[in-house]
Amino acid sequence: MAVLGVQLGITLIVVSIIQKLSPYFSFARWTLCSTGLTRYLYPTDSELRTLAGVPKEKPKKGKHAENGRIGDVFQVPRSLDVTLQSTKLTPLDVVHLKFYLEYQWLLDFSVYAVIVYILTEIYSYFYPLKDEINLSMLWCTMALLFAFKVLITLWMQYFKGDENVGERSTCIVSGFAYLLVAMAILIVDENILELGLERAYESFNHGASIFLDKQGLSSAGPASKIVVKFFLALWCGFLGSLLTFPGLRMSKMHWDTLNYYKDKKWLLLLLNASYASPMLLVCLWIKPISRDYLTVRVFSGMSEPLMSTTAFESFRLLAVVLVAVTKLAIMPIYLQSHLNLASQRLEYQKKEAGRITNVDLQKKIAAVFYYLCVVALQFVAPIIVCLCFSLMCKTLGGYKWSGILGGIPSMSECPVNSTMTKESPIGSTDTDEATIAQTTKELHLALESLKQIFTTEVFRGLLGFVTWWSCFTLFASTAMGMVYQSYFSNV
Repeated sequence: MAVLGVQLGITLIVVSIIQKLSPYFSFARWTLCSTGLTRYLYPTDSELRTLAGVPKEKPKKGKHAENGRIGDVFQVPRSLDVTLQSTKLTPLDVVHLKFYLEYQWLLDFSVYAVIVYILTEIYSYFYPLKDEINLSMLWCTMALLFAFKVLITLWMQYFKGDENVGERSTCIVSGFAYLLVAMAILIVDENILELGLERAYESFNHGASIFLDKQGLSSAGPASKIVVKFFLALWCGFLGSLLTFPGLRMSKMHWDTLNYYKDKKWLLLLLNASYASPMLLVCLWIKPISRDYLTVRVFSGMSEPLMSTTAFESFRLLAVVLVAVTKLAIMPIYLQSHLNLASQRLEYQKKEAGRITNVDLQKKIAAVFYYLCVVALQFVAPIIVCLCFSLMCKTLGGYKWSGILGGIPSMSECPVNSTMTKESPIGSTDTDEATIAQTTKELHLALESLKQIFTTEVFRGLLGFVTWWSCFTLFASTAMGMVYQSYFSNV
């Protein structure tokens, strides 16, 4: 209980910091308004009239503009030489954007969840948790739920209206494609792709059978292996459908960024390494080219492998965290590439023939900035999903960050003093004490029963698989987007 009290104290401190700091500082607002992002302003009607030589119409007497009707509509040549003015983003600019509140809440809460996780990990390193609930897992779970809620909200936008038929079909087809890929992956042997699902199922089935026997129910297990894998495949297909357009968007921004920074070699190296990093993470779970190569093979001139088994497992999870942090660090570069689409669209329009209305021209420029937070959410949400899954896999799977440093042993466990003096509080009665003791005992028995079912092996297999699949889906969707960009750029 003392350890749980410390965790509650850490949580209360972070919550108080959130309440005091959030009105004045927001990490999400800082990424948009304090990283040098600039947006392009659409030309006004007077500027377009001057450039196109269109005279201003005189208002007719006795005629008034109807409510909701756009007035002063005129046409200009598409090849009109228009120069867009740029200005830096301010909080007053972004606060009215679509999905700004969702973006701010998701990113800020994820940062606070990571802070709680780090503080809890530091404390548990010196005073390991025994039979206590790790509250940082609750924060990570809530961050995951918020990320999935945002992804589902953006995904549902493609199923509204008749003009999104193509996007809707893409989501459905990609979902079934990922379902087929997941069903194929789930039958791959563990000696090739070490997902840990076999051991997780055996541990879960064994623990559940014992629990059912204690309840007087004879059962060989709650569910067959094929049923479990089928529902996992359904979840994989749904996640793949959710990450389809975020991956396409990320590939579009990466393609444009490479064109904008052709002369900066070091930046290009960083961008390409970050873009290809999900593929490297996927390879870390392929046993012949990762575990066998790093933990079994002994190179010439060495007496032992490069890594121990513990170090490799810690390195694999730490690599996911480092990739997520790197992607978040370079996010402003990608967002600026998206904002530059306004100028790019105008340059493409200048090569076209015909005419366009002033309203359509202005909408084409303004829409780029209007969807900035949507783009930011599509960039951030998949990264948060991968990050939270890896953190939960480390903690619930019983891994150690110290393993990557060569198996440095953690601090000796400081057992909680079990001979605590049981002093009855002032004004309490024996009946109250008996009721509290009975409730505590029932809660303890319920937690013990759950621990027997959801063991460390279960969490290692389940969370390890969803972490790997999240990285795989992010890699597959971005790779598909890069193929799309390279094909249409050469057409």
